[in-house]
Amino acid sequence: MEKIRRDKHMGKAYDVAVIGAGAIGSSVAYFNAKKGASVVLIDAGDIAQSTSSRSDGNVLVCDKQPGFDALFAKASQDMFEGLSKELDYDFEWKQRGSLFLTETEEEFQMASEFCESMKKCGIPMRMMDQKEVQDDEPYLAKDVYGGLETMSDGSVYPIGLTYGMALGAEKKGAVLSLHNRVRGIRRDGDAFILDTQNGEIAAKNIVDACGVWSPVIGQMVGLTIPIQARQGQILVSEQTFQVARRKVHEFGYMSTKFQSDGYERPVSERVEKYGVAFVFEPTASNNFLIGSSRTFAGEDTRSSIEVMKAMAERAIRFFPVIADIKVIRSYSGLRPYTPDHMPIVSDTPVDGFYIAAGHEGDGIGLSPITGKVMADMIAGETSFMDLSPLRFDRFA
Repeated sequence: MEKIRRDKHMGKAYDVAVIGAGAIGSSVAYFNAKKGASVVLIDAGDIAQSTSSRSDGNVLVCDKQPGFDALFAKASQDMFEGLSKELDYDFEWKQRGSLFLTETEEEFQMASEFCESMKKCGIPMRMMDQKEVQDDEPYLAKDVYGGLETMSDGSVYPIGLTYGMALGAEKKGAVLSLHNRVRGIRRDGDAFILDTQNGEIAAKNIVDACGVWSPVIGQMVGLTIPIQARQGQILVSEQTFQVARRKVHEFGYMSTKFQSDGYERPVSERVEKYGVAFVFEPTASNNFLIGSSRTFAGEDTRSSIEVMKAMAERAIRFFPVIADIKVIRSYSGLRPYTPDHMPIVSDTPVDGFYIAAGHEGDGIGLSPITGKVMADMIAGETSFMDLSPLRFDRFA
């Protein structure tokens, strides 16, 4: 049935061809279709088959830098409540807030300064002393110094979110062209011709939303896109009691994410080697996810036992009770990394060719706003904020 539906549309020139059916591409397809554009969503595999199915579903503003980064993330975060009612797919949106943990007085001071900067941007945050964090999460290690709460943070089921937006786009008239690899792109007058394994597709505009594989598509039109794969690994626990009621992670996560200099965490050599920082995420199925690691390993998605040990070590340090809970599996995904840790959401020197990629570990949380601003951009409408920090030409 899918093959028949794809072939039926092969001769049509679409307004927008979106390549990549992960969270970002599905959102771009949804918001363009919502504007009335004719859209085809193309993927070499299935919906959410790659990075979007290998993430933890966080929708965070707490781990962004004050200023544009935080404001863009908050604008996206504010869209999830509406999307949860708008899409015909339950993606388990929960907004319980998040808790950063500080191990030392030095970290607590750093977090306090960060908190004040974020509050000036309108981000709802507050510092918590040792008693407050212990009362908030009773299973915490007793020597945790304090914490930082971000009240607006939430989580989703990432595969559900991606399916919701892809099927929502289809409901609004978009065509899903799945299991259909793009092999080349050429110009034909005012349209692009995409050579795919199932035939040619014509489109006036193309959005490259292929995540870590965006550079491959970019090369087809002569563009060099500075995105590379940064592997992240996650542990999944057995079903168990409620260890923590919401997202909990260490403030040291910020230094591993942004590769900050000048501060050394009190961690083991193994934890430092694999860029591991404690991240805890409860699920709707009464188990929990443990992360996270950051390594450059090409496109290798195999789980490493040494990384697993480092993540377990860090988890037990903050929640000693986790030592007695079984891990049932581990998986890893590839984050699309850019040199400045900001995504590319932009037009390009190739007229009609756009990029929506490079979100690193923030693709799920930033997917709604990325889809919206990309649809506005293609329609020639003014964005709600200055998007120059996300332009492709910043790497020129």
